[in-house]
This record gives sequence, C-alpha cells and structure tokens, in this order.
Amino acid sequence: MKKLFLMGRSEAGKTSLTQALKGEELHYQKTQYTNTSEDLIDSPGEYAESKHFSVGLACFSFEADVVAVVQAADEPFNLFGACLHTFILRPLIGVITKTDSPYANVPMIEQWMENMGCERIFHINNVTREGVQELLDYLHDDDLPPLTLEQAKYKQQLGYNEWEPLPEGISYPQKS
Repeated sequence: MKKLFLMGRSEAGKTSLTQALKGEELHYQKTQYTNTSEDLIDSPGEYAESKHFSVGLACFSFEADVVAVVQAADEPFNLFGACLHTFILRPLIGVITKTDSPYANVPMIEQWMENMGCERIFHINNVTREGVQELLDYLHDDDLPPLTLEQAKYKQQLGYNEWEPLPEGISYPQKS
C-alpha cells in the first residue's frame, strides 16, 4: 500500500479519514502533532494554517508516496494556492470530506483542487464510509515499476516526475 500524507486545515476531517481508512470507529481526537504509521501520515491543521509551520508540510511530503489535500465540502475558503503540485514532488490527490453537509459546495472545492493540480479527487463521507473503498483501491494499486537512481535522474532531466510515464518514442539510455 502506498504511504499517504494528509494535509488540510483544522476540522477538515483528516483524523476521521485515517480512522475510516483503518476501519476504526470514529471518535473526535484533536491532532496535536504529526502522527505517522506504516501507511499514513496525519498532520495537524495548524501546519496548513500558519506560514511558520507550513514548511513542515513539504518536509513530511518526502516521507510519503502520495500527498492528499483534505478539504471539507463546506469550507468557506481555500488555504492552498494554485499549482500546489509544483512544490510537492509526489502525486497529489484531493479528498473532499463532509459531502453530506447542508452547506456543501462540492463543485467549488473540486475547482480549487483542480487548480492545485490534484490528479484525482475522491468524495468521502467518513461516517457512512462512502468513497473510502475507492481511495483504498487507489492506495493499493502499486502499478509503478521500480526505478533505478539513474532512471529517476534521467526522468528529472526530461522534466518528468518518477510516477509519470516516459513519452512514446523515448526510452531510458542503455548503459555502455
């Protein structure tokens, strides 16, 4: 399973999402510090809400295989700017929580996530577990072939990330 890093503002549903992904009963628990496990990293919302702590988000992203921006469907504003994916060197996905809120504005949140550069967007209801299996399936899909250091460097020289396929007609240089 890919290691998932969750970031978003306080009360977006990050910790509830970790509980839902693990099949645990939901209970409110304020995240006071970054919690890591074998396959999840849950960060406090204050990291996203303060420019003094936000550098921690970039640092923790290097420990993960996938970075997820978690935003509640009823969020009144967006903390993350357009092209967020340019400084996070991992696949970036979006997770929209609280989709059942009477104040939900899912199309607006989706637009924010598309502007950030999210490759996929998941709609999750942590209470009913709707959408959780789809996210788990994505995390269990280990279709990326292993790369050597030389192959990774070559992709970087071409301007590609490690998870992006090489364009048709381009192959890795042969060792001499």
